[in-house]
Amino acid sequence: MRAYLSKVAIILWKDVISEVRTREMLSSMLVFALLVTVIFSFAIEPGTVDMMDLAPGLLWVAFTFTGILGLNRSFALEKSRNSLEGLMLTPLDRSGIYLAKLLGNFVFLSIVEAVVLPLFWVLSNLKVFPPAVLLIVPLGTLGFVAAGTLFAAMTVNTRAREVMLPLLLLPVSVPVIVAAVKATGAIMAGESLAATANWLQLLATCDVVFVVVSVLIFEYVIED
Repeated sequence: MRAYLSKVAIILWKDVISEVRTREMLSSMLVFALLVTVIFSFAIEPGTVDMMDLAPGLLWVAFTFTGILGLNRSFALEKSRNSLEGLMLTPLDRSGIYLAKLLGNFVFLSIVEAVVLPLFWVLSNLKVFPPAVLLIVPLGTLGFVAAGTLFAAMTVNTRAREVMLPLLLLPVSVPVIVAAVKATGAIMAGESLAATANWLQLLATCDVVFVVVSVLIFEYVIED
């Protein structure tokens, strides 16, 4: 197990170092997320609608489409550099490649969320920032990225992967997105964390199911 985890960490570290050097994925995700956030803030005039009703949905729309942008590039970069086959030749179970890519995508999207979340709060004129949101966002992000990493590997060899990935991912990730929006909205409305227990349980269940299923079938997906 220790050898397995060390090899996963090596692949993860390789992706992080590559991204630090090129900044291709992270910069494009960050710019896109900031543009979406700013556009939403200017498109809705203050006082015309209750931002408490719209903010959760707008926030997760920004996170979702930013995540799709990053997921599209996670395996595409390996494919464009002709290094995907070399990665598959590493003495590691295919599930280790999936976990390394999952962790990398989760880290990159979390960095973008950490920048966008406070900016979104300020531009939306939301006065109070409930700390419970910091629990909901990682739970929702993990489930979305778990399914997205699998579908990104599935579509990397298709010509229209930029179109195929959202077409496959969005219907599957609906429970995660809906639960994240509902839980975020309840917290923003002043409800306690216990009041959102059902939504948090749904998020946690989706996280576990997506990760376990993806680990089990990733070998067949990446080799086809």
